[in-house]
Amino acid sequence: MSVFRDDILAGKVAFVTGGGSGICKGITRAFMAHGADAVIVGRNAERLEAAAKELSDATGRQCLATPADVREPPRVEAALDAAIDRFGKVDIVVNGAAGNFLCPAATMSYNAFRTVLEIDTIGTWNVTRAAFERSLRANGGLVLNISATLHYAATPLQAHASAAKAAIDSLTKSCALEWGSLGIRVNAIAPGPIDDTEGMAKLAPPDMKEALEKAVPLRRFGTVEDIANAALFLASDAASYVTGEIFVVDGGAWLPGFGAALAQ
Repeated sequence: MSVFRDDILAGKVAFVTGGGSGICKGITRAFMAHGADAVIVGRNAERLEAAAKELSDATGRQCLATPADVREPPRVEAALDAAIDRFGKVDIVVNGAAGNFLCPAATMSYNAFRTVLEIDTIGTWNVTRAAFERSLRANGGLVLNISATLHYAATPLQAHASAAKAAIDSLTKSCALEWGSLGIRVNAIAPGPIDDTEGMAKLAPPDMKEALEKAVPLRRFGTVEDIANAALFLASDAASYVTGEIFVVDGGAWLPGFGAALAQ
């Protein structure tokens, strides 16, 4: 049972990149369960359509699947145009599209490093900029970027993703500063170790889980629902005076150095 009133996002439209799976699918489900309609964006059209149907069936709200690669501005713009054609506006933008893999910095190719920054950082900018022009500038709203805690100290085999997320944190603050007068809030969520996600499966194989959970002050990995609840709060009127913030949801994992635990 949700701790939030079920109509807190009534009348809102959310545009969610990466919404076909993982954390961002969970965020989309939570938004729709609390009154919003949604547009989900991803590269895999078949998976996206299946997710949109599942989300609509589960919540009774509308969910439009719009395949696009966030690295390509024309396709991003076309996806936003489709969203506005269907719903008339976009109130909430969630930038969750991301790429990641484990790789030592010493052996990482130029292309591998560039690709992660193109998906995570440049993709976040492409979507944010296009949404600003098409809806947010005129109507206000929320941009919610999905960041990470990888770069707070250091995380092994994650130089590329750490750099990408650090840039997203900076972009979050810059846009919050420049666009606040237009009624646009810009925040980020930095998840820690989240169970049952593709990213965590890569970083922490099952045989490491018990030891890694002991490195988290709250002694457990987070859940997709933990992140969805944080997103609901930031999207609600309860957070109407919150902007430029990086909201860490990690059970305190970064405090003792979760990256160091991964390196052991």
